[in-house]
Amino acid sequence: MKEEIIIRISQLIKRFPVGKDEFTALNGIDLEFYKAEFAGLIGPSGSGKTTLLNIIGSLDVPSKGLVEVLGYSIGHLSAKEAAQLRKEKIGFIFQSYNLLAVHTVYENIEFPLLLLNIPSKERHKMVMDALEWVGLNDKMNSKPPQLSGGQSQRVAIARAMVKRPSLVLADEPTANLDAANSHHIIQTMQKLNQELGTTFIFATHDEKVISYLRRKVYLLDGKVDKDDFVVDLNGTKS
Repeated sequence: MKEEIIIRISQLIKRFPVGKDEFTALNGIDLEFYKAEFAGLIGPSGSGKTTLLNIIGSLDVPSKGLVEVLGYSIGHLSAKEAAQLRKEKIGFIFQSYNLLAVHTVYENIEFPLLLLNIPSKERHKMVMDALEWVGLNDKMNSKPPQLSGGQSQRVAIARAMVKRPSLVLADEPTANLDAANSHHIIQTMQKLNQELGTTFIFATHDEKVISYLRRKVYLLDGKVDKDDFVVDLNGTKS
C-alpha cells in the first residue's frame, strides 16, 4: 500500500534578522513525512530543529521554499487560517507543560474541544477517552500544582491528543523529566501513534527519545545531514 505523504518540504530556507545582518537557520531543506510516522528531528542546539518544527506547525513561515502540511501551504496562510489549522488538525507538546494552574486536569484537557465548539456530551466522552489513554482517570479533578512532572506531561499529551489530530509536534518533551518518566512518556506516545495512526514528529537531542524513533532526521547547521529509517527484520521500513 502506498504511503500517504502529509508533509512536503522543498528547498526551505528560513532567515532571521540579526542587527543589520541575517542568520540562516534553515538552508535548503528537502523532506517528506508520511501518515503514522514516529519521527524525530535530531541535532545540537542551533541546528534548526525547533525552527523547522515551528514552521511545520504553522507557528512560523518560510523565508523561501515550499512547506505543505496536511494539504495547506504554510507560507500562504493568513494568521487566521494558520490558527484554524492548528486548532483542528495539529497537537503540540512542549518541554514546559503549559497547563492552566487554576483549572483541573479534566478542564485542561477539555480546553481544545471548547475552541472547536464540540457539544458537551461528546466533549465529555472525548476527554474521558484521553484520560484513559494516558492513565490519569484518577487525577481528573486534581490541579496541575498537585501533579508530578511525569503526570503533568501526560496531561499535556492528553490535551494534544484529545481532538485526535492528524499530526502531533513535540519539542523536547522529556527535557524536564527523569529517565523513568521519560520512557513512560515516550511509550505512551508510541502507543497512541500505533493505535490511532497519528503522525508524531519530535525535535530532540535526548538519547532516550531517539531510541524509540522509527525515523531519525539529523540536522546540522540548518541542513539535513542524514535521514535514517529504522528497518525491521523483514527489511522493510517501519
